[in-house]
Amino acid sequence: MELCGKKILLVGMARSGIAAAELLQKRGATAVLNDRKKESDFGTDLDGLKAIGCEFRLGEDPVALLGEVDGLVISPGVPITAPVVTAAKEKGIPMVGEMELAASLLSSSYVAISGTNGKTTTTTLVGKIFENAGRVTHVAGNIGYPVSAVAMNDRKEDMSVIEVSSFQLESIDTFHPRVAALLNITEDHLNRHGTMAEYIRLKKRIFENQTAEDYAVLNMDDPELMKMVPDLKAQVAFFSRTQKVENGAFVEDGKIVWQWKGARRVICDADQILIPGPHNLENALAATAMTCVLGVPSPVIRHTLMSFTGVEHRIEKVRVFEGVTYINDSKGTNVDSTIKAVQSMKAPTVILLGGYDKHTDFMPLCREMVASGQIAHAVVLGETARQIREQLEEVGYTAITRAYSMQDAVDKARSLAVAGGNVLLSPACASFDMFRDYEERGRVFKEIVNQLK
Repeated sequence: MELCGKKILLVGMARSGIAAAELLQKRGATAVLNDRKKESDFGTDLDGLKAIGCEFRLGEDPVALLGEVDGLVISPGVPITAPVVTAAKEKGIPMVGEMELAASLLSSSYVAISGTNGKTTTTTLVGKIFENAGRVTHVAGNIGYPVSAVAMNDRKEDMSVIEVSSFQLESIDTFHPRVAALLNITEDHLNRHGTMAEYIRLKKRIFENQTAEDYAVLNMDDPELMKMVPDLKAQVAFFSRTQKVENGAFVEDGKIVWQWKGARRVICDADQILIPGPHNLENALAATAMTCVLGVPSPVIRHTLMSFTGVEHRIEKVRVFEGVTYINDSKGTNVDSTIKAVQSMKAPTVILLGGYDKHTDFMPLCREMVASGQIAHAVVLGETARQIREQLEEVGYTAITRAYSMQDAVDKARSLAVAGGNVLLSPACASFDMFRDYEERGRVFKEIVNQLK
């Protein structure tokens, strides 16, 4: 998309939208800002954009603005089926997503990670490995730091590590990571994408522009991902925690091993990885594969795996109070993610479940809660509380309590928990019914827990 001297309509003014506006202005365009919210709803968040010459058209119908602009940029929260996107296509107005725009303007090399679960942990871990290898590294994308913010200041010798969501993949065109990893595929975001087939198609797009000079990293233990292999143009590196792979990262005799085209090296003992749970072993294997294919030395990877303590809001120990361990897993925004958290519990646990309705089937989680034997009680809240209760009762699980706020949920969990046990916030749902995002939900949980007396 040509930018210099052009007026570009930017729809969606959350974090990525604000960064994209700054990037457009820096590249010589005039950013025309649009959002359903009015200017007064943003407080002082947009003051900096006014100072650099952005045009404010907040609260207006974006379709009506298309006749005044030369291009359209949409934030990840704006679906590809939105009326403004349809109208732009009909009028022949160029349209890209924020990530696509920013990636096309990056000076640095970049790698990308997607999947239903594990994206944030793996992205952070890969970034830390490159950083420990001496590269100036930018960790961005769906993780919360927009790629547009990176594109304003990165250099050719830097490395960018981008977490990519299905929302962002809807609107790519030339997005071309040197290494692209797809960690897993389970049901999520059907309220936006409609069907699993469409969700899978979008996830596969991360490999769309790769060539034989690039690398695709895939979880060999995920049958849905293995179906993609024949269509990939890139060199494929697998990872597996259950079986040996010919080219990739795997566990053998308790050790993480990297093997590529006949060469083999041991990275470290699997039990030396600090982040807990089998899912985090998979994340470590994916990070190993992604960095090994680009030549990062084994000692650097070993040191990082043995020192990386995880990310905020993902099975994060908050506090031990009255003998009970409180754990923040607010990043558990879908069923499969919460299943992994449940599998990590080794003591009687009160779990806090529920939130924004993404049209999810909770039955696999309900069965796992029964099978694990560690979930002593469920406190349900949010839009999905009734559905979760009903599906838990279907599998014979009746230790359920309704809560009506996070404070109420923590208070009730405290009264139900036993010394030596856990209280686990892992909602299996998005947060938008009660909070701005999962980060705010996690912070509120931690504040309440840390104030317990």
